Amino acid sequence: MNILIIDGQSGRMGAQLIEGLRKAGLGPENGITAIGTNALATGAMLKAGADQAATGENPVLVQCRKADIIAGPIGIVLADALLGEITPKMAAAVGQSDARRILLPVNQCRTSIPGTANKTRAQLTEEAVQMILQLCKPQG
Repeated sequence: MNILIIDGQSGRMGAQLIEGLRKAGLGPENGITAIGTNALATGAMLKAGADQAATGENPVLVQCRKADIIAGPIGIVLADALLGEITPKMAAAVGQSDARRILLPVNQCRTSIPGTANKTRAQLTEEAVQMILQLCKPQG
């Protein structure tokens, strides 16, 4: 599986996802590509254990076409989210991708998601890690 993690701002959520996948023993047959909307986010995700990383709009557009799984904060499908770091083209690329999307509900960016108020970011990240691991298991 080709796993694409997209994050912005500090990249902490993306880094937590990558760290969780690595700690869970995600095998080498599953590559993790990290795309940050800025250099700080990219660096954090690369340090967390991404196999490869890039920064900016065009890498998002290209990698969304190649990904089997896309994960990140829900803002990656909302134009102008993450304090304007998500461009309309980036949001469209994520939304139009054939990949399975695992979006962490973050009640920011003027978007509220009912049902998430009682879960910490750590709990949401762990759920996302488990979903990705389940998708990476060989079907048989």
